[in-house]
Amino acid sequence: MTSAYVVTWRGKIIAERYAPGITPQTPLESWAMGKTVLAILMGMLVADGTYDLWQPVPIAEWRQPEDPRRNIRIADLLRMSGGLRFRGFMDAQLYPAGDYIDDFYVNNADVDVARYVLMRPPQWPAGTVGRYRGSDTVVITYLIRRAAEARGQDFYSYAQRALFDKVGIRTLTLEPDTFGTPLAFGWVLGSARDWARLGNLLLQDGRWNGEALVPESYVRFMRTAAPAWAADGRPWYGGLIWLNRANSWPGPEDSYALFGSGGQATWIFPTHDLVVVRMGYAKGGDESPEPLKLILEAVPQSRPVEAPYTAKP
Repeated sequence: MTSAYVVTWRGKIIAERYAPGITPQTPLESWAMGKTVLAILMGMLVADGTYDLWQPVPIAEWRQPEDPRRNIRIADLLRMSGGLRFRGFMDAQLYPAGDYIDDFYVNNADVDVARYVLMRPPQWPAGTVGRYRGSDTVVITYLIRRAAEARGQDFYSYAQRALFDKVGIRTLTLEPDTFGTPLAFGWVLGSARDWARLGNLLLQDGRWNGEALVPESYVRFMRTAAPAWAADGRPWYGGLIWLNRANSWPGPEDSYALFGSGGQATWIFPTHDLVVVRMGYAKGGDESPEPLKLILEAVPQSRPVEAPYTAKP
């Protein structure tokens, strides 16, 4: 069920194949890979001083003296450990049978998604429990949109001019709800080549054509295991990106990846200067590790494996 496969080495395409009817310019369902786009956009706003990673989230409703949400930092949201009460796809077992899944609601209902999430009460203290949920990324989207509007732009013009135009992206689409909030936690389309561009931006520590679009220190933050996840014995999530510290896929432990439903993936291998993109429809089973193994065997390792980065609490 693969529709597109692209491999780049040192920033150049060395292999690509497409299913019938798919071209290098075809936007394909990308789903949760869009979360990492949000992380990059937030990194650009951190770099220019609009936000600080460690500041409490600047939302008036959360800043009241008795509201526990006043302790949620932007870094907690990026690490999916904000602690909001929000039933996610991957933690339905925490709730009684029949309880509605909030992730279903924000994906399907005609609702102001940002307002719905901002009204969620706390479930855990910020930074203490990591759970894969759409809620934290909705708040990140809200903050990016608010920063863009303060500059006289909308979310989309800011993303296009600040990021997409710089790296040559032409197909990436973040679909909005009917209230204008981009549903970048999942409703995302993009070509395999455009995902390879984003992968190469991260591979180059946030630099593109000599310009630092995102600080190297911020990319390191993204690649650091979130403390709340690591404390729970799950050191495979960083700053809206997946880590290979538990050897979840073939390759060195310092590789990292963007994943989306249906087997969408962008793997980044710093040791081999490689970015590998796989796009397709629902795969119906586990992805075979063989393609990645063959690619890594074919391309020589050029850098040593990096030690895990130390997380700031």
